[in-house]
Amino acid sequence: MSASSLSGKVAVVLGGSGGIGAASARLFAAEGATVVVTYRSDKAAGEKAIAGLPGSGHFAASATVEDTATLAALATEVEKRLGRCDILVNSAGYTKPVAANDFDALTDDFIDEMFRVNWRGQFAAVRVFRKLLEASGDGLIVNVSSLAALTGQGSNIAYAASKAGMDTLTKALARTLAPGVRVMSVSPGAVDTDFVPGRGPEQLAKLAPTIPLRRVATVDDCARAIVACATHLTYSTGSIILLDGGRAL
Repeated sequence: MSASSLSGKVAVVLGGSGGIGAASARLFAAEGATVVVTYRSDKAAGEKAIAGLPGSGHFAASATVEDTATLAALATEVEKRLGRCDILVNSAGYTKPVAANDFDALTDDFIDEMFRVNWRGQFAAVRVFRKLLEASGDGLIVNVSSLAALTGQGSNIAYAASKAGMDTLTKALARTLAPGVRVMSVSPGAVDTDFVPGRGPEQLAKLAPTIPLRRVATVDDCARAIVACATHLTYSTGSIILLDGGRAL
């Protein structure tokens, strides 16, 4: 695929200031897209994510998925500054390790927070960007899910359930928004990031030999799958792409 395959396209990456989001922003820009990344409060991280990207027009903006008003403001700013949005990547998310049998720790407030950040916020983003995505004529939404949605095993039960809900959302939206907007889900297993608090290099090193491909995913592995939804998998919608090195086998 040439470096101009997404020339003229605008990609909005929620949670794009670090990890999988930042890696995706780099690859989208390398494919010719203009990229918008969001950050919660660390403006420097947002600016770092777009620094040095090829092309022009990239910018970083503050937005939080649990605050729909900030997402609506973002959609307005994107339309004002760039005039379009062709790709929306829902890579923002949150989790916290809780043992599966520790029901007392899974309080109502904790569960509500998991779904507010990992499901409701993603749907809110689609809602506010829908008009721009449909106007594109070739819109794409990529939801970043998790292997936990399939296995029910992950950092906590509520997180796994919220990601299962995201996969259902992907299918429902794919049917609802077709043919003008495609919707895909990229579902990583363990990824070499600091996303899960307390899971560092030592824990990942112990996990790697148990995976058929003998390593955990990198953020670039995830980013390549996300960008491929725009550049290669152009006849796919409603699909859930496992990115787990065979861990679910």
